[in-house]
Amino acid sequence: MSRRPRPLRFAASLTLSMTLLTSCSVIGADGDTSDTEVTVRANITDKASMQAVVAAFHRAHPDIHISVSYADTNTLQKEIPQQLRADKAPDVFTVWPGNGNPASVLALKEDDFLEALSLRFFAGRIPDSMRPVTDGGIGTYLVPVTFSAIGAIYSAETLKAIGGTRPTTYSGLLALCDTARQHGKVLFALGNQTPWVTQLVDYALVATTVYAHDPDFDTQMESGRETFARSGWRQAMTKYLEMRDRGCFSTAPLKTSYEDALDQVADGRAVGVVQVASTLAALRSVAPEMHFRMTALPATDQPNETRIPGAVSAAYGLNAKAPHRKAALTFVDFLGSERGQNLYNRSGATLPALPNKSFSVDPAVAEVARRQKDGTTVPFMDQRWPNSEVQQAHFKQISALFAGTTDIAHALAAMDRAYK
Repeated sequence: MSRRPRPLRFAASLTLSMTLLTSCSVIGADGDTSDTEVTVRANITDKASMQAVVAAFHRAHPDIHISVSYADTNTLQKEIPQQLRADKAPDVFTVWPGNGNPASVLALKEDDFLEALSLRFFAGRIPDSMRPVTDGGIGTYLVPVTFSAIGAIYSAETLKAIGGTRPTTYSGLLALCDTARQHGKVLFALGNQTPWVTQLVDYALVATTVYAHDPDFDTQMESGRETFARSGWRQAMTKYLEMRDRGCFSTAPLKTSYEDALDQVADGRAVGVVQVASTLAALRSVAPEMHFRMTALPATDQPNETRIPGAVSAAYGLNAKAPHRKAALTFVDFLGSERGQNLYNRSGATLPALPNKSFSVDPAVAEVARRQKDGTTVPFMDQRWPNSEVQQAHFKQISALFAGTTDIAHALAAMDRAYK
């Protein structure tokens, strides 16, 4: 893609290297080796959040050394299961709620890769509404850390520069796309070269086109009474492509990476981006002069119908064969504590997965917090899917739609086959 030269501020900041916190003494207990460096593997989008937590943990536990390495979603979902099978996995690592990908809690538990955490103090504080995707009826095998959302993140400065306001209807959304183009910008940077990004606009739209009128859709899918092809998924995909054709997105989404997309927002070529809430921290790190706000992406012209995907996002599991089990459990407990939850979410502009009254909501996600309270959020779609193949099929089909090598009917049929 041809683009004007500019500093790759975001790309330069994403160094997928190991973050080591400074020295600490050595202890040994309960099978721990003499080396008490606890290894943690986390998502690059949560880097600022994890750094804040680890710094505080290190002050509270100077005898335990925490070493964190970061990778993107695709890498983690591929490498973590491989490392566990080879007995080379870190002590603590990112896992996903539900069963929607190879590194999800239910998939890893099925292979006995995770240690049970049901007796840890935080397990009793998991809200009942979250347990279908955090526990799945098998007990607690993760510590949920963030309640996140998927929506439209706008730069207040760039939105003001084009004379726009955050839309509450789908017609208003398309009109704002036109306005952005008239000012030489796009409304949304879209990095579909990065596979996991392909799903986000669909998810943001499906929250309304499916779940506003059919909140039991997942149960109907499980029983075989519903399919992707017969549902509001068709409407969402149609709108996704309509937004593309209307010029709402980057010029060449399939040649634009996640990092490039955030660069476009940071330097004002795009008004915003459809992303997970944790991306707010990454945007702030490269564009500290900007102010960002997340809102639901409208899919109809009835604002009262609008829903937003909101669910447990960041979560961590404990390696069942962790070489530093006792120290790792101490860190897992800290992640589940009120202090750990508040630190993690304050840095990442998300909400605690384990709610507490002492947390101050970041203004950037005020709408998400309001929707969490009034019940206009729906789970992330893949968290209720029965296997990891559906998500992979979705990635491939969106890429094919944008490449012009398939159509919506065939894309939905492929997802239905993967679901079965």
